[in-house]
Amino acid sequence: EVQLVESGGGLVQAGGSLRLSCAASGFTFDDYAIGWFRQAPGKEREDVSCISSSDGSIDYADSVKGRFTISRDNAKNTVYLHMNSLKPEDTAVYYCAALFLGCHSHRADDFWGQGTQVTVSS
Repeated sequence: EVQLVESGGGLVQAGGSLRLSCAASGFTFDDYAIGWFRQAPGKEREDVSCISSSDGSIDYADSVKGRFTISRDNAKNTVYLHMNSLKPEDTAVYYCAALFLGCHSHRADDFWGQGTQVTVSS
């Protein structure tokens, strides 16, 4: 069974930090790029960050560049998103996804987690 399980969300004050994790199982983790996405109430889902399957290429949304860091540990089948200097506008449900075709090509059968809530108070 394919699973992606996000954890590490919570309530934090503006300027604080959180570290999210995405634990994967049931597929060949090393073959997939892993992306982080977020969706706030009433808003469209947006890309946050993505890390490639093998060459280490990393992308960040302009809104989080310099504040968030994505990394992956293939030995643990886990991807992390370290979020620093959090802002109220970062409040959202954060999802990870395994992307077979890489960070810029999505498929209907890509794998998605259930999300973890991040709330940043002002």
